[in-house]
Amino acid sequence: MPHDPGHEHGATHSQALPDGAWPGEYTFCPMCTTTLEWVKVGDAKHMRCPSCRYVHWRNPAVGAAVVVFDDDNRILLIRRGPGMTREGYWAVPAGFVHYGEEIREAAARELKEETGLIADVGQVVWTQSNFHDPAKLTVGIWFAGTVTGGTLQAGDDADDAKFFALDELPPLAFPTDVGYLRSLGVEVTLPDEDI
Repeated sequence: MPHDPGHEHGATHSQALPDGAWPGEYTFCPMCTTTLEWVKVGDAKHMRCPSCRYVHWRNPAVGAAVVVFDDDNRILLIRRGPGMTREGYWAVPAGFVHYGEEIREAAARELKEETGLIADVGQVVWTQSNFHDPAKLTVGIWFAGTVTGGTLQAGDDADDAKFFALDELPPLAFPTDVGYLRSLGVEVTLPDEDI
């Protein structure tokens, strides 16, 4: 039978989260399986193991996006594919930075995986904290990109990839992309407010 630290300490998987915990918060120590407890470390509260003293530093993941405009000043967007967060809605090509990966290389990799395009990744054009998925908080960094090769073809998380005029945008998936576009003076809204 697989190791189940929840049952080892008499808890169940439906155990309530500790006060102040976000969804997805650890409740058991990943080192010794003891139930974690909240402690103040510096000016923030973190989960700590009273047995082995492990502290769970729950930091947001980093996401990298590439903003590409074509010669007609249309922006490249991908449609979120089946099973993805906000399936069927559109977003700037983006994804998580892998541990040990340089952030601009991550941005270029994600662009190629989702659109088939190869680009030089340039300056930072936008940064924003992402709170749309409380179980996976992220910090997003949007880079300017210049296409240098490849063929536009959706892949990976995307089931479509197209260029859109800024006054003819499809329904967008994330408030972070809306924030970036508004910073450019584009009038855009989310299709709903419950994300």
